[in-house]
Amino acid sequence: MALSYKGIWGYAPLIISLANSREVLYLVNRQGNVVSHEGCVPWIDRAIDLVGPHAGEITLRGDTDFTLSAELDRCDSQGIKFIFGIDAHPKVVKLAEALPQEAWKPLDRLARYEIATEPRRKPQPIKEAIVRFKGYMNKKLMGENLAEFDYQPHKCGRKYRLVVVRKNISVQKGELVLFEDVKYFFYITNHTDYRAEQIVALANERCEQENVIEQLKNGVNAMRMPVDDLISNWAHMVMSALAWNLKSWYGLLMPNRMRGLELVRMEFRAFLHAVVLLPAQIVRSGRKIIYRIMGYNSWLKDFFAAWENLRRMAPA
Repeated sequence: MALSYKGIWGYAPLIISLANSREVLYLVNRQGNVVSHEGCVPWIDRAIDLVGPHAGEITLRGDTDFTLSAELDRCDSQGIKFIFGIDAHPKVVKLAEALPQEAWKPLDRLARYEIATEPRRKPQPIKEAIVRFKGYMNKKLMGENLAEFDYQPHKCGRKYRLVVVRKNISVQKGELVLFEDVKYFFYITNHTDYRAEQIVALANERCEQENVIEQLKNGVNAMRMPVDDLISNWAHMVMSALAWNLKSWYGLLMPNRMRGLELVRMEFRAFLHAVVLLPAQIVRSGRKIIYRIMGYNSWLKDFFAAWENLRRMAPA
């Protein structure tokens, strides 16, 4: 255990998850004072070897701390795709500012889901009105623009595609506009068959990893360190994470594909109450054990369908 950059005693685990099923591939416990990317390369290689035989294409995603430029050429030569964020350091900001105006286009965010009925009416911006009335500092997004250019990091032997998002922000105080600010966000990738909007959407979907971390913390309590040394707490974290993975595997085994994906996205506590903690009566009769379900919910039909599917998969 060590002090983190926030001054908090604890650990800094490395979590590598599979975005498709949200399952944890590898969970590595580390001291609390390590940087995010320390020691990640061997574990990422293990994850690639694990899913490689079963995947048509692999894409690595990570925030700016995991953009290890010395490893990008090796990934590209192995056919591994990647989308990583890059810090807005002066060099890339200068390249973005040097782009001609016609290189920029408005960023149309892709819809996060398909509306089944009709769009809901947006609520009135009550909070923003209060902020203005009170005269608080307010940063308002005025627009987003998108561009891309080729960029070769210092430790790379070739150029890669760099997608940049420019956010125009109005800094206000009350009804007064103090100044206009511009923020740049950069994404480096070797994907060539996706539009720039799709690259941004895929990069932003990496934030789903934060939900996995939250579920490991408060769902299965994998981050509640019960003992006093790194290795023992590591074992506890891995065993607890297996409970989260079992939920994902259970959803993937459901015959109803849509219901299975809904269960994969479900929080762990909701999964416990819907599928695991079913009230039942156990009766022993005639050399048989009979399980009588005493309650009903909307997942009971899927529960029996998954049970039958598992029974057919069992070896004879």
